[in-house]
Amino acid sequence: MIERLRKARRLAKPSPAAQRSNRRRPQIPCPADTVDPVTREALDTGRARLMMTGAILTLAFAVVGMRLVDVALLQAAVEPRAAYAPKPATLQFARADIVDRNGVLLATSLPTASLYANPRQVQDAEFTAGQLVSVLPELNRAQLTKRLASKRGFVWIKRDLTPRQQWDVIGLGLPGVDFRREETRVYPQGRLVSHVLGFVDVDEKGIAGVEREFEMNLRNRAEPLALSIDTRMQHALCGELAAAQDEFSAKGAAGLILDVRTSEVMAMCSLPDFDPNGSKAGQDSSRFNRVSQGVYELGSAFKIFTTAMALEAGVARLDDRYDATKPLKISRFTIRDYHAKSRWLSVSEIFMYSSNIGSARLAMEVGGKAQRDFLDRIGLLSPSKVELPEVGSPLVPDVWRQVSTMTIGFGHGIAVSPLQMAAGVAAMVNGGEFRQPSLIKRASGRVPEGVRVVSERTSKKIRKLMRLVVEEGTGGRADAPGYLVGGKTGTAEKSGAGGYRRRALLSSFIGAFPTDEPRYVVFALLDEPKGTKKTHGYATGGWVAAPVVGRVVQKIGPIAGIRPYDPELPPIRRDVAINRTPGTRTLASY
Repeated sequence: MIERLRKARRLAKPSPAAQRSNRRRPQIPCPADTVDPVTREALDTGRARLMMTGAILTLAFAVVGMRLVDVALLQAAVEPRAAYAPKPATLQFARADIVDRNGVLLATSLPTASLYANPRQVQDAEFTAGQLVSVLPELNRAQLTKRLASKRGFVWIKRDLTPRQQWDVIGLGLPGVDFRREETRVYPQGRLVSHVLGFVDVDEKGIAGVEREFEMNLRNRAEPLALSIDTRMQHALCGELAAAQDEFSAKGAAGLILDVRTSEVMAMCSLPDFDPNGSKAGQDSSRFNRVSQGVYELGSAFKIFTTAMALEAGVARLDDRYDATKPLKISRFTIRDYHAKSRWLSVSEIFMYSSNIGSARLAMEVGGKAQRDFLDRIGLLSPSKVELPEVGSPLVPDVWRQVSTMTIGFGHGIAVSPLQMAAGVAAMVNGGEFRQPSLIKRASGRVPEGVRVVSERTSKKIRKLMRLVVEEGTGGRADAPGYLVGGKTGTAEKSGAGGYRRRALLSSFIGAFPTDEPRYVVFALLDEPKGTKKTHGYATGGWVAAPVVGRVVQKIGPIAGIRPYDPELPPIRRDVAINRTPGTRTLASY
C-alpha cells in the first residue's frame, strides 16, 4: 500500500525538464482574478445581449426557412397573381396632340429650352448682358442689364430657344445663366385651321379656339383629340375663298362644309386668318372668326326657311300663286324685288326668282308667332353650341311686329352666324331633323339623335326647289357637273349709321349636294365684294359666291367618295324635278 502511494507521487511530480520549461514560461494571471467587479458586470451584460441577438436571428432564419419549405413543397401549385397597387390620383401628361378626322396632325407640343438667370450668381451684369445680346440680338441690353443686376433669385431671359440659340448661349459659359426644359406648341398646318384651333400662350395655356375650349381635356389626356375637320376639304374651301376674295377685292370671306347627317363641321374657314405659330398670334382683326362669331343679315338665303315653314304648316302649296305685281308697302317701308317679274308668282317661282314680295306674303300667311317658334327650333334665335369660345349671339327683334315677320321672311331684320345658317339648312335637306353642329369627330356610323322640325315630305320639296334655283334661277354658277348641286343665293346690304349701305354687300350662297340624297352643305360668303368686268359690275351672291361653292363641290366630291353621275337619268329627274305650272289658287293679295 505504502509502495503504491510513493509511486503515485513520483508520477505526479514533473520531470526536471518540465520544471525548467515552467520556470522560463511567463505566468498569465486568470481574468477572474485580475478584472474588477464593474468591468466583469459589463462583460457579463454584453455576453447576454449577444446571446439574445443570436437567438433572435436564429429564430428568424428558422421561420424564413420553414416558409420556403411550405411554399416550395407543401402548397398547391398556382399561377402567380399580380399585387394590387392603387393608381395615383392624377396622371400628368404633356399637352395632348390635336388631329383631324383622318389622323393628320394639327397641333403638337415639342420639347424646348428656356433661358433664365440667377442674378445673385451673376458676377458682372453688364458683361453678361452684352454677351447674351451678341447671340440673342432681339434682347434689350439695357433692360437685361437692369434685371441681371437685381437681387432676385430668378429672372426669365428668353423662352423657347431654338437648338442653335441654346448652343450659342452654352458656348458663352456665363455663370448664373442656365436653361429650363419646357414644351412649345407647334401647328404644322400653319394658317390652314387657325380659327378652329386657336392658340396657346407662352405657358401653353389655351386662349382661343379649340385650345381654349378643351383646355383641361388637353392637359389631362394621353391620346390625341380628334376633330371633325377634314384637312383636304379645309384646303379646298380656304383656297377657293382666298381666290375669290382677291378677285373681288372683298374685305373678308367666310365658308364652311357641314355633314348633313351628323352635323359634323368638315371645314371652317374665315379670312383674313392668322398663323398660330407666330409670337403675336391673332392680336388684330384677323383673330375674328366670321363663321361662328360674326352675325349677319344673310338676305335671300333665309327664304329656304320661310318656304319650308309655309309648306310644313299647310298654308301654301308649290303651285299656289301670290301677288308680286308691284312693291309691297307696310308702314313706312316698301318691299321690292331685285329681279322684279311684276306678275303673280307661284311658290316655286318665288323661290326660284328670289322674290322678296312673295316671301313676305308667305311669312304673313304663316304668322309671326309660328315664324318665331320655327326659327327657334332650328337654332337661329340662340347662340350656337359648337365647341368654340368664339360664338356670336344672333340679333333678333325685341318685339316681333308685323313688319319684322315680313322682312325676316326674306332675310332682313335678323342677323345670324354662317354656322347657324348652315345647321338650319342641313335640317331642311336631311329629312327634317335638326342637330347641333360639332367640331368633334363622331364615332363611325353614329348619328346623334336630332329634333324633327319638318317632315320628310317637306324636306324633299325644299331639295327640289334648291335644285331648281341652280338649274334655272339665280344660282346657276354654282352648278358642278355630275354632282347635282342645289342651293340658294343671298345678297344683303350691310347696315350702318343712317340705314343700309347700298354699295356694301354681304354676298353669299348656300348649297347642298347631291340634291337627290344630300351629304354636305357648303356655304360661302364674301364681305363687301366689288363687281368686275367679268361679272358686268355685279357683286351679288349669284355672281361672286355661287361659283366658289361650285368649284369647292368639284374638289371635295372625289374626296368624299361621291361618284359623278348624269343628272338627266330618269330616276334622278324623278327625284329632283318639280312642277312649276301655277295652280288656280291665288293667295295673299293684301
